[in-house]
Amino acid sequence: MKSRLACTDRKKKNPAGAIDQELFAWMREIRRSLHRYPELAYQEERTGRRIVEELDRLGVKWRGGFASTGIVAEIGQGGDTPCVALRADMDALPITEETGVSFASTRPGVMHACGHDGHVAMLLGTAALLRDQELPGRVRLLFQPAEESGNGAARMIDDGALDGVDMIFGGHIDTHYPVGRFTVDQGLVCSYTDPFVIRIHGQGGHAARPHEAIDSVVVASNLVMSLQTLISRQIDPAQAAVITVGRFVAGTVHNVIAEHALLEGTIRSAHPGTRERILSGIRRVIQGFGEMCNASIELEFFGHLPAVINDETATAIARHAADRVVGTDNVISQGHPSLGGEDFAFYQQRIPGCLVRFGGACTTRETGPAHSSRFDFDEAVLGLGAAWLAEVARAGLHSLGS
Repeated sequence: MKSRLACTDRKKKNPAGAIDQELFAWMREIRRSLHRYPELAYQEERTGRRIVEELDRLGVKWRGGFASTGIVAEIGQGGDTPCVALRADMDALPITEETGVSFASTRPGVMHACGHDGHVAMLLGTAALLRDQELPGRVRLLFQPAEESGNGAARMIDDGALDGVDMIFGGHIDTHYPVGRFTVDQGLVCSYTDPFVIRIHGQGGHAARPHEAIDSVVVASNLVMSLQTLISRQIDPAQAAVITVGRFVAGTVHNVIAEHALLEGTIRSAHPGTRERILSGIRRVIQGFGEMCNASIELEFFGHLPAVINDETATAIARHAADRVVGTDNVISQGHPSLGGEDFAFYQQRIPGCLVRFGGACTTRETGPAHSSRFDFDEAVLGLGAAWLAEVARAGLHSLGS
């Protein structure tokens, strides 16, 4: 495949945004290096080594071993002083890259398809911006594994990453918006997420004699379609929700009725009442199908993510920082809450926090959406993201100390 240029390679304007060219070039090199060598959840060993190498060069103290591969660094005064945390996620996705960029993944089947390589580069850029400043407290940098799967944030908390922290902020690159736009919203911004597994146990048999068997493929197929009626006919249309079955496995050969089938999927909902209605509904549907088809059906929920709900005070601080970095006219609302899940929510269950979105759409070439094989973003967002993280940390400390 012919190599394509990255978005910023063709830009005539200063891609560093709110930071100088030298710092931007350093961040871009880090992002591209991480992109070449992506690592899945709890496997971010090489990524972690690069992070600590850069922190050592900056003279920033750090500790490892959080949530297995996570890293926590700290800048500023010691002792019992106000502390603001900033979070960047590190993990990649099990996707084969098809962007064609010169720094594409060298690892088949693994790709940074959600911008986490950019988030790490931003947070290291923030460390460079803050390390020599007089801060009225402490800024803690959380390099977190396993956002995409594994709920790394919860394990970071269990290992003490939030101990002594008063407030937390984070941002996510979003290619729905152009570079220079930030979305900042109070309240619910990302949905409740409930992954599930359904195991169907029927009775195998000959393809020509279905009456002697219980066809798990037919049961599973009808179940997939029936689950959609929970959304279309039992949930208020004004309440955002979705059920997606992303994996369907059954059978071994064309002329044998499959005895077992496996469905894996996810439920997304933007309201706690809606969530409970869907969870109870899926249990009813499965029980009914099992009795109707004389099949044994097991349902398992795992890896629940709470909703991301931005705190009022933290959101005001985040908006003020965004105003200073990109200008008031470029700070917008994302509109309706996203049905995407984000384990940043675990931090917000412990302390006030705010998650924002950094516009990063490519304008020089066609790319794919997040979690696709052709995902990419405009690297000019790196400078703006680092500038905002530094600004929101300072603003948060001043707010806590006032």
